[in-house]
Amino acid sequence: MSSATPPKVLDGDTLNSAPRPPRPIATPCVKVCAVDGRSGFCLGCRRTLPEIAGWARLSDEERAAIMAALPHRPDPMASLTTDLGAT
Repeated sequence: MSSATPPKVLDGDTLNSAPRPPRPIATPCVKVCAVDGRSGFCLGCRRTLPEIAGWARLSDEERAAIMAALPHRPDPMASLTTDLGAT
């Protein structure tokens, strides 16, 4: 009998296992992509164009800070309905 060395384990996986896919990035995107010219916020997610464009490059902490701020931003839909005379 041979005394084979067991495979090395790294983070619970063997070195020979397939690489894990990258974990998904949390996003507030709701696939309603239109930016209000007055406020500069997306009508769907309330992010700005620079935030949307740089989202994948931001750290988890930076994304979390932006996501925490979104509910406190003005609703860009409100300015559209005001412009149309709706109340």
